[in-house]
Amino acid sequence: MTTPRDLLIVVVEVMPDQPVEQGNLSLALAGAELIDLLQAQTVRLDDDQIVPTGRSAPGDRLLENASSSLARQAPYESVDNWLWRRGRNLSATYVAGLEAEGEFTRQRGRHRNPFRAGQLVLADSPARSDAEARWDSDEPVLTRLAATLGIHGRQATEVAGAVDDSVAVVLAAVEDAVRQLEFERQRRAIEEAAYDNVWRDPQ
Repeated sequence: MTTPRDLLIVVVEVMPDQPVEQGNLSLALAGAELIDLLQAQTVRLDDDQIVPTGRSAPGDRLLENASSSLARQAPYESVDNWLWRRGRNLSATYVAGLEAEGEFTRQRGRHRNPFRAGQLVLADSPARSDAEARWDSDEPVLTRLAATLGIHGRQATEVAGAVDDSVAVVLAAVEDAVRQLEFERQRRAIEEAAYDNVWRDPQ
């Protein structure tokens, strides 16, 4: 399994009835992909630029797709640009992929569900067991990414710095991007509320 797959399993496992903002999740999944590519030495960071090394991506279809979309010559893409470009609708892509592989099924019911089309239910599989074991161990990358989505492990503050410099750059960029997205949501909500108030009180 990969970090984005593990992250999605954790989201469904820990917060099955609570909505996770899909934009936030997509940004976190894009960051998780980049971290896996860094750790596989498929890419390296030159400051905040993503530089392909020529090595193959790990044997995962979605990571291979991520790797194939990289800029192969200068000017290279920045981490921030990668998150926003690659992250577009990425949560839906991963949900569909894990459903096709039988890791998720959907259960109709009254529960609130962040994926709208029915309650996601995890299959009892080795992938689920591996993701749960990684989560229970408070592995720092998975813990930091989950915390960005409002999901907190037992030792989140203790492991926050236990990553190498390149991974730390990506994690910080994910956290910043999620904050930007939340700020934009709040700004739009304020503008919409003000617009509604004008129509209610034309004076």
